[in-house]
Amino acid sequence: MKARRQAEILAIIQEYDIETQDQLLEKLREKGMKSTQATISRDIKELHLVKELTGRSTYKYAVSERKTSLNVAGRLNNIFRESVTSFDSAQNIVVLKTMPGLASAACSALDGMHLPNMVGSLAGDDTAILIMRTTQDAEELCLEIVKMLEKNP
Repeated sequence: MKARRQAEILAIIQEYDIETQDQLLEKLREKGMKSTQATISRDIKELHLVKELTGRSTYKYAVSERKTSLNVAGRLNNIFRESVTSFDSAQNIVVLKTMPGLASAACSALDGMHLPNMVGSLAGDDTAILIMRTTQDAEELCLEIVKMLEKNP
């Protein structure tokens, strides 16, 4: 449940400018997830979220640039173990199937890793498409996904 909630938090802060923990709690409730302010506070620390200035002189939650690679890599492992049900590649495209509602969170985590050979990603409800530069890059990503799914939590 924790991994799913944290994956949803990452997806929410990427989609919306969230200024407060109350706004984050409300968005989680809208998505059918109940939580407390104390739990959200712990999640914010574990995810290394910081407040950054927006272009409108307001602040929003974002993943700390300093901790992004290490932090998101750990979160990504949890997201994958908890939510990915299958994956395959076709030339330079990797298709991920996830539990309902988690494709966006998986893409958000991957995007946050700034993989140099990933051109972009597109997520629906339970399917994500990852566009890689080459067929070899797609195959290598699939091998990494296998490793992530095999690891014990």
